[in-house]
Amino acid sequence: MASTGLREALPEYLREWQEKIEAYARRSGLDFFPQVFEVLSFDEMNEVASYGGFPTRYPHWRWGMDYERLKKSSEYGLSRIYEMVINNNPCVAYLLEGNSLTDQKLVMAHVCGHNDFFKNNYAFKVTDQDRRPPGRAEDMVVSRMDRLPTRKWIDTFANHASRVRRHMDRYGVSPVEEFIDVCHSLENLIDPPGRMLEGRPRVPEKDENAPAEEVPRLKSSGYMDSFINPKEYLDAQRAKMDAEAAKAKRFPESPTRDVLWFLLENAPLERWERDVLEVIREEAYYFWPQAQTKVMNEGWASFWHSNIMTGYACDASEIIDYSDRNASVMGGGGKNLNPYKLGVELYRNIEERWNKGRFGKEWEDCTNLEDRLHWDRQLGLGRKKIFEVRALYTDVMFIDEFLTPEFVMEHKLFTYAWSNRNDRFEIDTREFKAIKEKLLFQMTNFGNPFIYVEDGNFENRGELLLRHEHQGVDLDQEKGKETLKNLFRVWRRPCSLATQFDGRPTLLRFDGKEHTSKPLK
Repeated sequence: MASTGLREALPEYLREWQEKIEAYARRSGLDFFPQVFEVLSFDEMNEVASYGGFPTRYPHWRWGMDYERLKKSSEYGLSRIYEMVINNNPCVAYLLEGNSLTDQKLVMAHVCGHNDFFKNNYAFKVTDQDRRPPGRAEDMVVSRMDRLPTRKWIDTFANHASRVRRHMDRYGVSPVEEFIDVCHSLENLIDPPGRMLEGRPRVPEKDENAPAEEVPRLKSSGYMDSFINPKEYLDAQRAKMDAEAAKAKRFPESPTRDVLWFLLENAPLERWERDVLEVIREEAYYFWPQAQTKVMNEGWASFWHSNIMTGYACDASEIIDYSDRNASVMGGGGKNLNPYKLGVELYRNIEERWNKGRFGKEWEDCTNLEDRLHWDRQLGLGRKKIFEVRALYTDVMFIDEFLTPEFVMEHKLFTYAWSNRNDRFEIDTREFKAIKEKLLFQMTNFGNPFIYVEDGNFENRGELLLRHEHQGVDLDQEKGKETLKNLFRVWRRPCSLATQFDGRPTLLRFDGKEHTSKPLK
């Protein structure tokens, strides 16, 4: 795939439309990286998609499996890829060969929205490859104005591929590929919020008022103390106390959520294994902001492709084709959540509310339904507000703050569950609180459990102890056991996981041969 994906020149008529659409987008307030569009054939598009949008990745069977799935899905009419865009500087996006001009313009407008989101949303600041250690809070969310951030991720992923291939050439394909399988099963054990603070010096907190621990002395009379407890004896006792304190010190000092970092720093890995694990961890952090902002990112791109297409790029002969294509993407029916639909409608709702002044104490205190229905303070703050939201929120905060009972009612949102009585899925509730909680639960940590390294020397035997932060949902025991098995491959010592099942504290353990489970006191 390395020979394709970045070789196809954009036809002149598409180049002209790219310049027009980008100019209109900038006039509308979007601020994005330089954009490079490439035209790919059907097979090339599936190949690039199987690599996560990149023209080349490290070799692994997973990409071939993804390619076959995408190819069959397209051939059977179950799905079709119209565009892909990479968070890179310059931003690289792909157009599908054979699409109509309307489709190509739609994709270009959509990409402008994604690109603006990549550049300006604070969650994506962690993908800046030249970012500073955050000395101040604003360093984490505000770009430096004197330069564009460095995001050469296409080059970085290509370098990762070269590193893995060198290891395969030296140690064989099977051992390296099997270790990559292990790493893939652990790649979600990272700490995205902690990545923001990476590089910041940590100053240990000290209680200055706490009395210093005294060195134990031998009993003696006052005048004999200097002979019974000489300075050499007291110094030796102090050294012994310090050694015992260091031995009792936690490892790590406090629970860490970045399990992969802990393994990189402390696991007894071969040099090539450490290098492969570092590649997997770095790529996991690259993709995580996209998972954190799926609804917001797709909603923002959809908001702007709608604005650009209906306000500028479509003529009278194309508006029906555009509407048909847009409707196929925005379909909100059925039981599955459509991030495009939810995102764009929430942005439109926010813009309307802030234009009409439907926020703040006065609005919240108003209980007259007639007044609320016709409420319009004509503030005109909507566009400013959605740009602010685009910069400072992730999906969890977006849903938590801006999903309202009126929105849920207007868009007929509901939760569904399996009915044993009727032997099928049915609507469970339309209650606002239940819908909001379910959405937030799905988006918090992208549905993954919160796992922390608790102790790297569990019971003073060099074993690894992890802790599951239970949040009302039990772990899948089989997946927990497989995770412990793969952790054993990296740690090379027994691994345990403290969790809960049916409200009972439980310790799962794998010693390299068998899985055990016992209650925790």
